[in-house]
Amino acid sequence: MLSFTFRRLLIGSGMLLALSLLIFILLRLTPGDPIDAYIDPNVPMSPSDLAQLRIQLGLDQPLPVQYLAWLKEAVTGNLGYSIKRFDQPVLDLVLSRIGPTVLLMGSAIVIAIVAGIAIGVVSAVRRNSPLDISFSVFALAGISSPAFLSALIGLYIFSVRLNWMPSGGMLTPGAEFSIGDLLHHLVLPASLLAIAQAALITRYMRASLLEVLNQDYVRTARAKGVYEFWVITKHALRNALLPVVTLIGSTIGLAIGGAIFIESVFNWPGMGLLLVDAVETRDYPVIMGATLVIGACVIVVNLLTDITYAVIDPRIKVG
Repeated sequence: MLSFTFRRLLIGSGMLLALSLLIFILLRLTPGDPIDAYIDPNVPMSPSDLAQLRIQLGLDQPLPVQYLAWLKEAVTGNLGYSIKRFDQPVLDLVLSRIGPTVLLMGSAIVIAIVAGIAIGVVSAVRRNSPLDISFSVFALAGISSPAFLSALIGLYIFSVRLNWMPSGGMLTPGAEFSIGDLLHHLVLPASLLAIAQAALITRYMRASLLEVLNQDYVRTARAKGVYEFWVITKHALRNALLPVVTLIGSTIGLAIGGAIFIESVFNWPGMGLLLVDAVETRDYPVIMGATLVIGACVIVVNLLTDITYAVIDPRIKVG
C-alpha cells in the first residue's frame, strides 16, 4: 500500500507541475501585456517608469526564467500578491475563500452521492417501470443541463417566484450567525450544484447494479430463498459500487467547474467567485494561485479515490 500511495503521489506531483506550467503559458498567451494590470489609469507613467516597473516585477526576463522564479516562490508557499486587492497575499485570499467553497462542494457531493446511489438502485430494481423511466429522464436532463442554466432556473423559481430561499450570499447581512441561517442559504446552491453529479451517479449506479444482478452468485442467493432486500444490499450493492467510487472521484472536477458558476450566480464568497473576479480584473497572481490550489485539491481527491478503490477491491494489486 505504501508503494502504491507513493507512486500516486509522484504522478500527482507531476500533474500539478504540468498544470502550473499550462496556466503560466495560457496567461502569457492572453491578449495584452501583463504590465497593464499594474498600471493605474489615473496616474500617468513615462516610458522609463514603465521600464523600471517591468524590471522590478521581473517581466523583462525570458519566460522560462519568469516561470522558474514563480515556481520557486510557490513551492515555499509564496503565491505572490494581489494586484487589485491592495497587495494582499494571494495565499491569504485563497485560504479565506477555500472554506465556503469546501462547504458548498462538500454538501453538494454528499447530496449527489446519497441521491444518485438511492435513485440508481431503485431504478435498477424497478427496471423499465414508469418510475425507472422517470428517473432516466431526470438523469438525462441533469447531465445535459449546464451549471449556469440550472443555477438561473433554480434562482428564478425558488427565490424570485416562490420566495422560499435567499437569492444570494452565505449569511443574512446584519444578522447574527446561526447554523439555521447558514443552512437556509446553503440548501439551494448546494442542491443545484449536485444535480449534474447526482444524474451521472444515477446512470452509473443503475447500469452497474443491473450487470451485477445478472451474475450467477446473485441468482444462487435468490434460489436459496434469501430475501430480495438482502440480495440487493448484501450481495449485489457492494460489487456494484466499485465503478461508482471511481466516478465519484472524477466528478470533483465537474463540481469545481459548476461551483464557479453557482458561486457567481448566488454571490457565494468562495474560490469560484474569487477566480471570476480575478479574471475580470486581470489579477494574474490571484488567477495563478487560485487555479494551482484548486488543481492540488482535485489531485488529492483523486489520490484518495484511488486508495479507497484499492482498499474496497481486493483484486487490485497495491504492492
